[in-house]
Amino acid sequence: MVRLVIFALLILALGYGFSWLADRPGDLSLTWEGQLYETRLIVAASALIALIAAVMVLWWLLRTLWMSPNSVTRYFRARKRDRGYQALSTGLIAAGAGNALMARKMAARSRGLIRANQEPLIALLEAQAALIEGRHEEARAKFEAMTNDPETRELGLRGLYLEAKRLGANEAARQFAERAADSAPYLPWAAQATLEYRSQAGQWDDALRLLELQKAGRAIDKTEADRLRAILLTARATDKLENDPAGARDDATHALKLAPDLEPSAIIAAKALFREDKLRKAASILEQAWKSAPHPDIGRTYVRGRGGDTAADRLKRAERLEGMRPNNVESLLLVAQAALDAQDFAKARAKAEAAARIQPREAAFLLLADIEEAETGDQGRVRHWLAQALRAPRDPAWVADGFVSDKWLPLSPVTGRLDAFVWKVPFDHVENAGDQGMAISIDSALKTLPPVREVRSESPVSDHRIIELERAATIAEAARPSPKPPAPGKQPAETATSPEPRPFFGGLPDDPGVRNPVAKPESKTRLRLF
Repeated sequence: MVRLVIFALLILALGYGFSWLADRPGDLSLTWEGQLYETRLIVAASALIALIAAVMVLWWLLRTLWMSPNSVTRYFRARKRDRGYQALSTGLIAAGAGNALMARKMAARSRGLIRANQEPLIALLEAQAALIEGRHEEARAKFEAMTNDPETRELGLRGLYLEAKRLGANEAARQFAERAADSAPYLPWAAQATLEYRSQAGQWDDALRLLELQKAGRAIDKTEADRLRAILLTARATDKLENDPAGARDDATHALKLAPDLEPSAIIAAKALFREDKLRKAASILEQAWKSAPHPDIGRTYVRGRGGDTAADRLKRAERLEGMRPNNVESLLLVAQAALDAQDFAKARAKAEAAARIQPREAAFLLLADIEEAETGDQGRVRHWLAQALRAPRDPAWVADGFVSDKWLPLSPVTGRLDAFVWKVPFDHVENAGDQGMAISIDSALKTLPPVREVRSESPVSDHRIIELERAATIAEAARPSPKPPAPGKQPAETATSPEPRPFFGGLPDDPGVRNPVAKPESKTRLRLF
């Protein structure tokens, strides 16, 4: 396009020049070797321009004839190179499709048409063909050769990293990833892998520096970089909490600014401030986090953060959090637990029942069982609430890659991925709740609650928190066959006397206890568990 414009401008200039000369006629005289030559000015200008054009054409012809051997050589060389690149392209497509035979054939053809030192993709094609054919030793040799060339060093390191991961050689994979990250921190795979490896080793300072390099190279989004930085700062603050509360406070506060929804950073910052006797500032941080998203860990830290408080003081602090987020399950459960510690059973029961009405889940029914045991000691009523807890949906927990933890961790212990833990109901518990297909109602549970019985002092207090044993007892009771109805027209002899009341959770225990040697031997009985 530019050449066309230049040519048009040149034609316009020549036309304008000739028209200007035609409007101004004149004669041109030239005396040369005693001869006088006269002509018109327009004719002389035309002859000069024609002479210049002839010289340019002659020069082009001479140059073309002189350069013709090189031109022919370049033509055939370019044709050969084009054929080589065509074969290379076909080979890469075949390698991507898993056609090892075609990839190997095209690699050999490309090497014959293109010099390998001029095109590093030939080595990549050969390595890919070796991987498809299962010759991993040859592939690793190709990748190691690539690391010696600055142009293909990153490609070779990635190939070696993937091979080390395939073999389970985590230490070798870590070294390859760190070499790639040191030379090119903008590589996402190298930076991410190195970040995870350094986090697993607890090298939080090195991980933070690498994250800054990755952010400066724009290899990671700013929002994601701020989130990961908050995770790393919170992890470093957790390590500093025991020995350096001031450093833990600074890191956790900075992390809270980067990610305000990160509950562990607020908890660590508050704990560090509690250690420094800055109660008001710590309470302010926890209250702000509680207003944003109520979390049981935040509530427990807030209620028990100040040492020396009585149970009544802790109850007041719990009620203060409830005032910030009323009609919330976590607020109600927190007040119910504090009221139970303060021996205010009426308030504890009312708050726990209110929490169960909003969201009937395991924690509410377990808390009702605790209240029942502390207030009445009636094991029948305790077992009733435990049975409801077994059927209720489970409580949320910190979950990452199927691993359930009772506390937050910066990275997953399964895959090593950063920021993997999420506060939610575990997967297996969700599936079990879906299999049961039932929604526990607190009103129906209260209707079936047995009346308070007199508790004997010698009756042992069972540990009602052994959920699995109670689950087995419930399943055994549900699987026990029901008695056959009496034949019509016949009245069973047992109806003459009123039957002994049976507890709602089952009959007599399967274990009869120690036999009395003095008593008369009874007839043998068979126990059916299922």
